[in-house]
Amino acid sequence: MAKLHFLADDVKVEAEPGESLLDASLVAGITHTHVCGRRARCSTCRVMVIEGIQHCSPRTPEEAKLAEMLHFGPEVRLACQTFVFGDATLRRLVLDDDDVELTSQMGPRASESYGGDEERVAIMFADIRDSTRFAESLPPYDVIHALNKYFLRVGRAIEKHGDQMVGYQGDGLMALFREDGDANASTCAVSAGLDMFREVERLNPDLEAMHGRGFEIVVAVHYGEAVVGTLGYGKTRQLTAIGDAVNMAARIETIGKEENASLLVSQSTFDNLGGNFGWAEHSPGHSKARPATIASSKSSDGHRPSRRLKQNGLQSKAEETHGIQNTPAHGRP
Repeated sequence: MAKLHFLADDVKVEAEPGESLLDASLVAGITHTHVCGRRARCSTCRVMVIEGIQHCSPRTPEEAKLAEMLHFGPEVRLACQTFVFGDATLRRLVLDDDDVELTSQMGPRASESYGGDEERVAIMFADIRDSTRFAESLPPYDVIHALNKYFLRVGRAIEKHGDQMVGYQGDGLMALFREDGDANASTCAVSAGLDMFREVERLNPDLEAMHGRGFEIVVAVHYGEAVVGTLGYGKTRQLTAIGDAVNMAARIETIGKEENASLLVSQSTFDNLGGNFGWAEHSPGHSKARPATIASSKSSDGHRPSRRLKQNGLQSKAEETHGIQNTPAHGRP
């Protein structure tokens, strides 16, 4: 007999060899949710195998399909499709009605990206400089209309390179670039950033004609490990990332604003680029949010380079950044 220990429930179960995890738990009186009736059409019976994964059967084709769609790691299994041949320690991941609503793949709130994963991703933050003054000088309708035109153009630039905006805060945006086959996440993110500048340059003549001023943006990219998954409620659920890598990207964007830089990338992004884009270094001013080293670069777009300056950082991990110094467009100061 296989001995199963269900954590959280703190119930120990004896299972016949070849018995499914779901059947073993139900026989023991555990209220184990299984919405789709053992057909691998939902993930509500999912468990995390803490110990004893080697005593579990391989995924069935049906489970493998769902696990790939939801980005499950090898330790997350469907109890209805997993058969045991030895001892294991497990934890149910769907415990109440709220969990059922969140994880069901059968209803209108279904999401292919619900399951959280640790991934190495390129995280982009972008913001419009001095947007408050722009917003205060125009009627509300004009502000929203101008921002929507901006988001339309930069959104297309981001999607062109394979990924998507995942969050907005006022005029700021966050985008994720995930490794996908031969696609390099950092290269895609920086390429998207450069295209965003070109789109803003195309948009600015219209904005200046209508409102007397255009947009200048700052873009920051950091490549690192983050927890990626879907958060939110109902129709507002969206893909996002959480972790130190996200905080780092946000800090680098702050540096870009304070240092009058257009595009800044972290050292990990720079290393992941593999020598692309012809980066050169420059000497910045004094940013309160600066990582240990700040640098700027010259690109094919004609941004000017300077020298590197090393500083003591204010954060726990030293992180060098590289970037493009801001050059005013269309004669604006």
